[in-house]
Amino acid sequence: MDSNKPRRVLPPGIYGITAEKYSRGRSTIEVAKAMIAGGIAVLQYREKRPAKSQRAMLDECRQLRDLTRETGIPFIVNDHVDLALLVDADGVHVGQDDLPVAEVRHLLGPDRIIGLSTHSPAQAAAAVGAGADYIGVGPIFATATKEDVCAPVGLAYLDHVVSSCPLPFVAIGGIKEHNLPEVVRHGATTVCLVTAIVGATDIAAAVRGLRAILEQAGPLATQP
Repeated sequence: MDSNKPRRVLPPGIYGITAEKYSRGRSTIEVAKAMIAGGIAVLQYREKRPAKSQRAMLDECRQLRDLTRETGIPFIVNDHVDLALLVDADGVHVGQDDLPVAEVRHLLGPDRIIGLSTHSPAQAAAAVGAGADYIGVGPIFATATKEDVCAPVGLAYLDHVVSSCPLPFVAIGGIKEHNLPEVVRHGATTVCLVTAIVGATDIAAAVRGLRAILEQAGPLATQP
């Protein structure tokens, strides 16, 4: 990555992720519309169920791309570079065991966003060297939404990223309404809460409530 190239900025606020498995029978599109209505800053499409066909996923991505384009929200596709290209998504998020960032960059080109999940200082440093545009930091706390993830990294790793990593980041993993203020106090300005949002009875209201916590804590206080 060109060291003189300005780094893309991850918007502060709530980073929304679709998770149909935890959405209480509601469709991905219904959940996404509600998250957008509540004021999420970023939307990521994440579909981990093997039963869903590629065509169904493509249809959902196309609908979500239209929704995010209308509202000006960055649209990220988890793992599936092909789907991201087909719908002209803003970027892709990959994990440590997915395609390497350099290969994803080769496929996506220089202008799309690449996010990388990280779980340690070494992985954060590697993400910088690989040319990731932002990193996921977590799981901060224990989480049920990713069965193959490592043990919680706690707030110590978040502190390391805040003090030592130049990349924008999203804090993720086991974050709920009750511990969100603590995560924000440790320096997170973009946060992801999956089940606390997609599993809520009123998703839009849940997002608004979480945004209020962020606003009270500071990171959104200067945002319009």
